[in-house]
Amino acid sequence: MKRVLGIHHITAIAGAPRENHRFYTEVLGLRLVKKSINQDVPDTYHLFFADGDGHPGTDLTFFPWPDMGPGRIGAGVWGEVAFAVPVGSLDYWEARLQDADVTTGERETRFGEAVLPFTDPHGMSLALVESEPHADHAFTAWDGSPVPADRQIRALGGVRLTVRSVEATAAFLSGAFGFGAGERDGDWVRYTVGEGAAGQRIDIRIDPEAPRGAWGVGAVHHVAFRIPDEEQELAVREQITAHGGQASPVIDRFWFKSVYVREPSGALCEVATDGPGFGVDEDPAHLGETLVLPPWYESQRAAIEAVLVPLETTYHA
Repeated sequence: MKRVLGIHHITAIAGAPRENHRFYTEVLGLRLVKKSINQDVPDTYHLFFADGDGHPGTDLTFFPWPDMGPGRIGAGVWGEVAFAVPVGSLDYWEARLQDADVTTGERETRFGEAVLPFTDPHGMSLALVESEPHADHAFTAWDGSPVPADRQIRALGGVRLTVRSVEATAAFLSGAFGFGAGERDGDWVRYTVGEGAAGQRIDIRIDPEAPRGAWGVGAVHHVAFRIPDEEQELAVREQITAHGGQASPVIDRFWFKSVYVREPSGALCEVATDGPGFGVDEDPAHLGETLVLPPWYESQRAAIEAVLVPLETTYHA
């Protein structure tokens, strides 16, 4: 079978775009590598935050929908998102978040690793975990980041999911994507691919009484898994279908090609190719500084720009 490589990106729903942009660049120190629009809702930004070069596996993206109600973590909706940071850096990060008036939880040990949970300004559940990414994960420090290079976020470390019954979800994640059940830590079971390192993990909790989750501000919209190229993506799409999933056609997102499916509990998944990458339509030295539109929206650029809140996207080291 074809196994995914791990997490490609995660997309969530934010509130006001300026607050979202400011937090992820000025507090967490990520780079805005692409400023575009939701291809289905063109009066909405689609903002992509990642490492210095926008490598797959570092990318948290947002649809800012400030008029939407708050999301709810629950069964069938992806929960907390973890960022992998260098071992020994949590003291730095805890002080940085507290200085920025960010609400943090108590430090925890999960699966033997130090974790600091916190929430972003729009209520999204996040965590920093001291963990090394897998061997084929690429990372480039961003020179314009306010966070020193040796403390910067290295990868999307993992994501949590609550389900009412695990059997169908576990079978689907295994047969469609190649995830296997591993260690247990309290109520959570870790499902992994590859080395099971940061970026290759989904932590699942079974709670038969859990209320249904709901999309909204602060909720994860979908989780995308990495696949090297379109040929292998088509093979994974066949696996999805063979294991009962209703796979979308391959959709060209310009920077990668995507297939979408809901796993049995309802959480939306994507399979995304590693390429061609964010440099295909912008100078890599100036990623995210201008609004990039799908070709069929170029004739509407003036009207679209008129309804989008301007963002300050020129940085200084």
